[in-house]
Amino acid sequence: MQDLFSTVIGAINSNLWTYVLPWLLIAAGLYFGFRTVVVQLRMVPDMFKSVVESPKGENLDSDKDYGGISAFRAFTISAASRVGTGNVAGVAVAISVGGPGAVFWMWMIAILGGATAFVESTLAQLYKVRDGDTYRGGPAYYMRRGLGWKSLAVVFSVAISITFGFFYNAFQTNAIVDSLGTSFGQDSGTFKSILGLILVVITGLIIFGGVHRISSITQVVVPFMAVAYLVVGLIVVIMHIGEVPGMIADIIASAFGFREVVGATFGAALMKGIQRGLFSNEAGEGSAPNAAATATVSHPVKQGLVQTLGVYFDTLVVCSITAFIILLGTDFDKFGSDEIAGVTLTQDALASTVGEWGIHFITFILFFLAFSSILGNYYLAESNIEYLSTSKPVLWGFRAVVLAFVFYGAVAPLGTIFDLADTGAAIMVLLNLAAIFPLAGVAIKLLKNFNEQRARGVDPVFHRDMLPEVKNIAVWDGTDPATRRSLEDRRELNAQNVNPRDLT
Repeated sequence: MQDLFSTVIGAINSNLWTYVLPWLLIAAGLYFGFRTVVVQLRMVPDMFKSVVESPKGENLDSDKDYGGISAFRAFTISAASRVGTGNVAGVAVAISVGGPGAVFWMWMIAILGGATAFVESTLAQLYKVRDGDTYRGGPAYYMRRGLGWKSLAVVFSVAISITFGFFYNAFQTNAIVDSLGTSFGQDSGTFKSILGLILVVITGLIIFGGVHRISSITQVVVPFMAVAYLVVGLIVVIMHIGEVPGMIADIIASAFGFREVVGATFGAALMKGIQRGLFSNEAGEGSAPNAAATATVSHPVKQGLVQTLGVYFDTLVVCSITAFIILLGTDFDKFGSDEIAGVTLTQDALASTVGEWGIHFITFILFFLAFSSILGNYYLAESNIEYLSTSKPVLWGFRAVVLAFVFYGAVAPLGTIFDLADTGAAIMVLLNLAAIFPLAGVAIKLLKNFNEQRARGVDPVFHRDMLPEVKNIAVWDGTDPATRRSLEDRRELNAQNVNPRDLT
């Protein structure tokens, strides 16, 4: 039965990820890049400005009193989902199946996907709603409020809740258990089950604490572990500096099928590069917008820029480091494995360069990155469960199933979990792109408004009266904290009252 299930899911994935998703994601990136005049490249300085901006211009501890969470905390929640096993195990899978050329296509989908990420997260900010001391939003909200597509919003909420709450979290657990098994030389079912139960307990204690507890943890864990991983990766690059030009040449040659590497062809490199690139940076998938909507900012475009930066950080930086560790520490001409290689490949590659401690270092880093991803994934799923129902029993029941899948991931085979995750991701991409294509014009108007204000030397502030033709905007009426504070600051600077209509 398990073999039949894996065969069916594998066939679905093969068709979707060969004939549909790669070309759709490329087309989306090109289209949104053209409509935004390549916003993902020309506004990189604004991305860095936006990510460090706090709601009051003071410190990040005032989030709860101020309403919503800061741009940086929203960035870390989305980064917690992005930066995880996809960057370590996912890249290893892409290279083991698609060869070095898969790395090139991961880079390309990140650059193209930056424009897609900008559009979806900007829309999420525009159509967010107030929920107690925070905000909620995402594809379900812009599908319903922006397009009036209530049924699609429900389907998407179910899809992301299952994909992120269940499948992606099972994958994170699987990677943790796999890496710990390699470190301790254990592969028994009992060992995996015990680790699974431990992860269930720790996860349960945190996810019942809500978004502020999750963001408090991710804003510390994600940056620290990512920096530590990058430092070690750079050490590997420096130790093999003479081999770097040849490695880059292999990546490019393999990407276009000019050189056969472990049986990988152009098609395999392209498919796996885009597949694992999306799994890692999630651009176009509709997941990051859920975190983007929680931020308190003075203009929706600011979170669009922040989330674009998140895509770059995830793929162009963290994924690249993993690829370099593997390619510089592995003889790919002799690799020749027919098995899907996950985190163990990264561990072995690092160990071949720095010694046995490299195996344990990857285990240490991966544990925290993967665990933070479990928290980030859960938050994104919870946001959509609460869109579907505000019933406490429903939420508690969902949390119980999430914990069950955290345990399942510890004992399930890697191939099955990857197939489930890829199917869920494909469904989410199809649904999300169906919404942001027709809504792209709204994001373009917001970008134009942002640039006009920035050209006048003022900090951009959005008020819904600026786009009177856009209906169903729940906030941005001048009473929400970020807009009110920004307008007050501008009045102080200009020593005069400002009518939001005058800013258009």
